[in-house]
Amino acid sequence: MKRLKITFLFVILMFGVTLSKAQESRVTLDFDNGKTATETLKKYVTALQNADVEGIAALMNNDAMVYGLGGGLDSLNTTQHKAYWVNSLANYKHNISNDLYLPVKVENNWNEGEWLLTWGVNNLKNNKTGIITPVPYHIASLVVDGKITTMRYYLDYINLLTKQGYTLTPPTE
Repeated sequence: MKRLKITFLFVILMFGVTLSKAQESRVTLDFDNGKTATETLKKYVTALQNADVEGIAALMNNDAMVYGLGGGLDSLNTTQHKAYWVNSLANYKHNISNDLYLPVKVENNWNEGEWLLTWGVNNLKNNKTGIITPVPYHIASLVVDGKITTMRYYLDYINLLTKQGYTLTPPTE
C-alpha cells in the first residue's frame, strides 16, 4: 500500500511539473498588436516593390537589427539595412507574390514578443538582363509600437544562386 501511495504521489507530482511547464510558455494568434504588425509589414513590402528606400527605412526602429539578409546569418543595423536596399534596388526590381502574413504573440520564452511571420516569393527582375529569378522567403519580424525592431530572413539562397548561373561543387573526399 505504501508503494502505491508513493507511486500515486509521484504521478501527481510529475503531472504538476508538466502542467507548470506547459504554462511557462504561451503562444497566441489573437492579440491587439497583430493588425498593426501586419499593416507594418505590408507597408514594408509595398515600399520594396515601389523601390522606396526611404519608405522602408521609415518602418524600422532606430536600433533595429536584421539577420540573414544578404547571404548570411550576419546582422545588419538600420543604416546597413538601408544601404543593402539601396544597392539591391539599383540592380533588381522586386515583385512579391503569394505572400501570407501570420501575427503570433509569444510569452515566457526566449523569443518573447509580438511577431509577424510572413512567407512568399520575391520575383527579382535583373535591371540589366531582364531575367526574373523567383526567391521563396520566410521572414520573422518583431514589431513594437508600429516599428520593426528585429527581422530574421530565411531565403532559398541555393535556388537564387543556381538560377543566376552559379554551380555547386561537392567537396572532394
